[in-house]
Amino acid sequence: MRVDMHAHYVPTKVLTVLEQNAASYGVSLEAAAAGGRCLHFGYGLTIRPFFPRLLDLETRWGEMDRQGVDRQILSVWADLFGYGMPSDEATRWHRLLNESLCEVARKHSQRLSALASVPLQDARQAARELEHGVRQCGAVGGVIAANVEGVNLGESPLDEFWAAAVELDVPLFIHPTQPTPLPRTRNYGLTQIVQYTYDTTATAGSIIFGGVLDRFPTLTLILAHGGGFFPYQVGRFDRIYRNLEAPAVPAEPPSAYLRRFYYDTILHHPAPLGYLRNLVGSDRLLLGTDYPFPVDDGDPLALLRAAGCSADDLARIAEENARRLFKL
Repeated sequence: MRVDMHAHYVPTKVLTVLEQNAASYGVSLEAAAAGGRCLHFGYGLTIRPFFPRLLDLETRWGEMDRQGVDRQILSVWADLFGYGMPSDEATRWHRLLNESLCEVARKHSQRLSALASVPLQDARQAARELEHGVRQCGAVGGVIAANVEGVNLGESPLDEFWAAAVELDVPLFIHPTQPTPLPRTRNYGLTQIVQYTYDTTATAGSIIFGGVLDRFPTLTLILAHGGGFFPYQVGRFDRIYRNLEAPAVPAEPPSAYLRRFYYDTILHHPAPLGYLRNLVGSDRLLLGTDYPFPVDDGDPLALLRAAGCSADDLARIAEENARRLFKL
């Protein structure tokens, strides 16, 4: 059973509910200038329009077959997380997202699993929603953004949430987000190329330097897009570490934490993927595609082969690691 752990879907039920009663969730649906509909949050954020493949299941089955994928582990679109919402609205919002997504996963249990999103602006509510998603809805883990309204995860007061993930014994997938493009990365797809990988890198550094991995030694975290720049600039992380003074340092150099993370395979080139495998081991890699976004990896198994992965590597990365981690 080959598992794609980085795939996205927005249940159409969510839009149906919002058409009837969006106000109670602190959001509204608006017509997009270029066609389609987009979501507007009451705190001022309007995200990009929903596109058909993000809402579609029927096309998905054929694409999974073409990619050689038997199961997708679904996350909702990270732009929907709404970390600027008031806590009570955010809690209702993520409950709707999780119950809707997990309902779809249960209906198609032979091919789909789901990750629960949480209102990360409130660590206590986030912990409760993760528990609800896992224990009541059947989610196999959690998904969170790489920043909370511009604040790195390692600098956010999230210990109650980290503790809940440890208690539930579920992995957390850290996905970058930048719903409003910044001026320097607005064009040429630089948000996806540069800003997303920066977002992951900055938050991974903050998690290490902020001591999160020392305080929670069994916390399981997955980094998107091959870990951003972290694995490829780890020497620079270590060099800066040597300049810091205790107690404002982690217990070990950042390179010692490389294998505390898992990494998806979405790198789009065999050389960095081969480097990552050699650096952290094939037992820390997870197959990912980013389906159905335009930057997805349409042939992830071919990329693994091009990176020089052996048959044993392929078995671990495409199947065994995910089945162990998500208890599939």
